[in-house]
Amino acid sequence: MNTLSELSAVSPVDGRYRRHTQSLSDYFSEYALMRYRVLVEVEYFIALIEVKLPTFNGTDLKKETLQDIYRNFTFQDAEKIKATEKITNHDVKAVEYFVKEKVIELGYEHISEYIHFGLTSQDINNTAIPKSILDFLNDVYFIELNSISDQLFEYSKDWKDIAMLARTHGQPASPTRLGKEIYVFVERMVEQIKQLKQIPISSKFGGATGNFNAHHVAFPQINWVDFANQFVNDKLGLSRSQTTTQIEHYDNLASLFDAIQRINTILIDLCRDIWTYVSMDYFKQKIKAGEVGSSAMPHKVNPIDFENAEGNLGMANALLEHMARKLPVSRLQRDLTDSTVLRNLGPAFGYVIIAFKSIQKGLSKLELNAHTIAEDLEDNWAVIAEAIQTVLRRENYEAPYEKLKDLTRKGSKISQADFSEFIDNLEIEEAIKNELKSITPSNYTGIDFQK
Repeated sequence: MNTLSELSAVSPVDGRYRRHTQSLSDYFSEYALMRYRVLVEVEYFIALIEVKLPTFNGTDLKKETLQDIYRNFTFQDAEKIKATEKITNHDVKAVEYFVKEKVIELGYEHISEYIHFGLTSQDINNTAIPKSILDFLNDVYFIELNSISDQLFEYSKDWKDIAMLARTHGQPASPTRLGKEIYVFVERMVEQIKQLKQIPISSKFGGATGNFNAHHVAFPQINWVDFANQFVNDKLGLSRSQTTTQIEHYDNLASLFDAIQRINTILIDLCRDIWTYVSMDYFKQKIKAGEVGSSAMPHKVNPIDFENAEGNLGMANALLEHMARKLPVSRLQRDLTDSTVLRNLGPAFGYVIIAFKSIQKGLSKLELNAHTIAEDLEDNWAVIAEAIQTVLRRENYEAPYEKLKDLTRKGSKISQADFSEFIDNLEIEEAIKNELKSITPSNYTGIDFQK
């Protein structure tokens, strides 16, 4: 079976979940890598013409026409490069030959040898791949992630006044508000997104061993460091690493992967909490006609979207963790282990996007079950013991913690009436008794952070 389809693909990223990951082909497919390499080769050629090397005297710059080489790059172009690669057994050299042929067609035969001038393949790879990552983050990743954050923010506002029993160590604890608990995830995500955006998308561009050897020996009068900084930073929108071997050291890319892992971990935490709230009947899920929850139990509506997201986020983190630990390590000035690892950017980010889509779908299906939440709170009057003993401490009442401990740790339910009787027997002013009796599980929720 030679045709790639949802049924024949080995990876679920290109198979079962293709509808979610198809857009990633524009950034991380073999075709996309070729297109980004062509972009770098063309823009570098343009930059050389603009710097007015002595041998370029009288050369007219057809900038837009040259840029059309990568803007109009087709699958047929990619297939042509692939055919050349079978001969050269070198993917970047095949790209160089393709671009050289294109510029000759445009009338630049006299300077066509300046395609890939003074460069090694990693000057192309270590700019093309970071450029693809930068574009993916801006075009896809942040948009999908912000969609989740925005939905959570709306829920946090909608549910900000919903008093809810908290659970620490799985046990009933001081009440909280549902909106605030949702907003916890919003704040965590916003903070980590801010940190992620501060990480430079770094690139290496400096010749065979990072010293501009070939550039300098040919044109020693040119400040090649300034040239490279302007090219990488201004033209490509990346951040050029100043001192490198043949390859980018990948430290910032490792930081980027670590930051994305942290965001994924926050979302795993969210999925598990929402899953638990669904199991507690705090949320119901909208039913879609025709869908089946269980092959055996017709009544079931399972929280599969959050389970799917958790699994895919785990897969993404496993790949990102390996990349973050492996990429910064390279033998001496260069080995090839980074190349094969970086070809898995698509699967790594593919699992991320699959998870994002599942979370978006799961959140859209949630329906608040306010009755169960209120009922659970009303059934746990023991949680106001903290409030009563704290007010008694304020009044310098003797051993208030111990007295509340004796009241509440009897192995049986503590009711409002039990607290009322306890308060009546306290030797305190009537006003303080009334203050204590006004405390309920539904109003003992602390400060409203969302006013």
